[in-house]
Amino acid sequence: MTTEHSSLEQRLHDDLTTAIRGRDEIGAATLRMALTALTNEAKSGSEERALSDDEVITVLGREAKKRREAATAYDDADRPELAARERAELAVLEGYLPAQLSDDELAALVAAAVAETGADSPKAMGLVMKAVTPKVAGRAEGGRVAAAVKAALSS
Repeated sequence: MTTEHSSLEQRLHDDLTTAIRGRDEIGAATLRMALTALTNEAKSGSEERALSDDEVITVLGREAKKRREAATAYDDADRPELAARERAELAVLEGYLPAQLSDDELAALVAAAVAETGADSPKAMGLVMKAVTPKVAGRAEGGRVAAAVKAALSS
């Protein structure tokens, strides 16, 4: 078993200790869940490996998306107390993720990718997505990026 941690993963461990000592129940529970997801990711595949900061951000992004979707589902089910809990967990996770792109920033990146690829119809969406995804890297959800690409190609 490896004990090497990325700097972000080490920060999560340190913040968990602080949250436990400070009796921050939501912070501690959220960080435990995030660290469990990171452990599962590190152990997936044929052998355990240390995760890079980029991989940690990807896993945290997935966990944040789960919280966002769960909060929406709880809102739809008229369970505001559970939705509030999910949003509180999301707020904890967002503290470790890169700042999200604004709609204007995302549109500018998409426009650059469209120009770069020479795409001129919605059929070229995959090509544009392939070009823009690395530039977005955890700063916008895939659904938002796809919507922006679709809008840019249909105009």
